[in-house]
Amino acid sequence: MRKPLNDPNVSFTPPSIGSAAVSKAPTRRIARETALRAIYVIEMRGCEPEEALQDRLVTNGEPPPAYSVRLINHIDQYREQLDELIRAKVEKWELHRIAVIDRLILRIAVVEMLYFPDVPPKVTINEAIEIAKKYSTEKSGKFVNGVLDAIYADLGDGRLSVNV
Repeated sequence: MRKPLNDPNVSFTPPSIGSAAVSKAPTRRIARETALRAIYVIEMRGCEPEEALQDRLVTNGEPPPAYSVRLINHIDQYREQLDELIRAKVEKWELHRIAVIDRLILRIAVVEMLYFPDVPPKVTINEAIEIAKKYSTEKSGKFVNGVLDAIYADLGDGRLSVNV
């Protein structure tokens, strides 16, 4: 018979606490989500990346994952180029009319496709879709997929080149 959850004789330690089997290194998904929170703060407050990364709501009071910092720095450095690529694929929309979260997810994915050759573009696209489903509207996954597939097609056809 199972003991009820409020039984004082039952103790529970989550597997992530004190378990050698669980890695302390954040996954790239967690790093992407941290980057999303940080660039949201940057977008809304107009602050610098360093300030956003010190916000406890962005980092949960822990040092940000190195992958998050790389993403944020690249987005900060190449924002205009990223936005131009996105704008070219959403011809019927003005960039500022795209939902903020969707726009930020697109920036993360496009910067990853262009400047992070160690990540397969299909992985980037799938991650962006899942993050959009989690943090934005029910239709955002399809929207993000369509934009990123179009950019990926340009990359594959050689119509898009990047100077790293």
